[in-house]
Amino acid sequence: MFDIKWISANPEAFDAALKKRGMEPQASSLIAIDDERRSVVTELNTVQEKRNAASKQIGQAKAQKDEEKAQALMAEVKALKETLGDLEVRERELTEQLREALSVIPNLPLEEVPEGADEDDNVPYFRANEGETTRPAKPEFAFKPKEHYELGEAWGTMDFETAAKLSGSRFVVLKGQLARLERALGQFMLDVQTLEHGYTEIQPPLLVRDETMYGTGQLPKFDGDFFFAGHGDGRLALIPTAEVPLTNTVREVILAESELPLRLTALTPCFRSEAGSAGRDTRGMIRQHQFTKVEMVSITTPETSRDELERMLGCAEEILKRLGLHYRVVTLCTGDMGFGAQKTYDIEVWLPGQNAYREISSVSLCGDFQARRMDARYRDGDGRPRYVHTLNGSGLAVGRTLVAVLENYQNEDGSVTIPPALRSYMGGTETIGG
Repeated sequence: MFDIKWISANPEAFDAALKKRGMEPQASSLIAIDDERRSVVTELNTVQEKRNAASKQIGQAKAQKDEEKAQALMAEVKALKETLGDLEVRERELTEQLREALSVIPNLPLEEVPEGADEDDNVPYFRANEGETTRPAKPEFAFKPKEHYELGEAWGTMDFETAAKLSGSRFVVLKGQLARLERALGQFMLDVQTLEHGYTEIQPPLLVRDETMYGTGQLPKFDGDFFFAGHGDGRLALIPTAEVPLTNTVREVILAESELPLRLTALTPCFRSEAGSAGRDTRGMIRQHQFTKVEMVSITTPETSRDELERMLGCAEEILKRLGLHYRVVTLCTGDMGFGAQKTYDIEVWLPGQNAYREISSVSLCGDFQARRMDARYRDGDGRPRYVHTLNGSGLAVGRTLVAVLENYQNEDGSVTIPPALRSYMGGTETIGG
């Protein structure tokens, strides 16, 4: 959400930033709505003043026993009251029209974000002095590596057929050792983020109201991408990510600056009805309607949010380093960023079965975009209320990490070696399957 006052003062900059997003100019139409709204407010105030003045004159006329003047003034007040009603309705209509128009415009990219149309224009990201030795190397195989579903289905512990009977396509039933491995991964990630990286664990609701989805930018633009459950006269959304409830914990709150940065994490199921383009990833666990994810959310001051983005990226990367999984980081271009992001890094893990990198985490800085929608603020050192900055990132997507472990640690006999970092979570088990 944007401040219309800022747009009015910076229309060229606003439209130039939208152009980077592949959008047409919108400043003039937004300003026109606001100009009309402000004109109506001015007229409303003028009419209110006239009404108040006429009302006072009625009392004076009656005190002077000038009944004719009193009746004329009463008729004037009645007409002014009707005009006020019409103006108030129009002001509400314009306010809502402006709110609706602003609510579907994506966040503006930071200056350093590369311009581009889609994922083909994303840019590899490297820190200063970073070399290949800082990340785990690609595994080498003396045999052709299998895809994760080939391994899981051969063991009888990754069951898509039963899941389809229960729920339809893009669901899976994990059994036995694979169910335990997914649970182990989630617990391992959560322990690292809470015990070592300073995130506070939250167990949030999995069903949220529309205004909660609106606060983080999922609604109204992407209404068709989610699952909803009936609830009395309304509805509740199944969360597409724990970012939604975690970030909204500060909705309509004014924090003390001393409380920031506020770092929250949660391990939750996530539900998304959009599952990519037709025909893509129809097999396996890459695109599922239901999946488990460890989410990280940070609430910061504007001055510290960019540093927090780099920190959050490092927190996500550390999981892959501990698991010994090769990956790369890319900076998303303007055409590939999410709706609410100012800047996003994607972490892509190497999947030898697919012979490809696949996204396993997105880490995004949203600036005050979500905070304005949520009215989430803090008081600075001078006591002034300011909007917080919000960030979110996966630390990591558990199902995709399971896929990566299976494909990277597979053996020629069809078994999979458990990464050392997970063995204590697996009761000391060193291999599964085969």
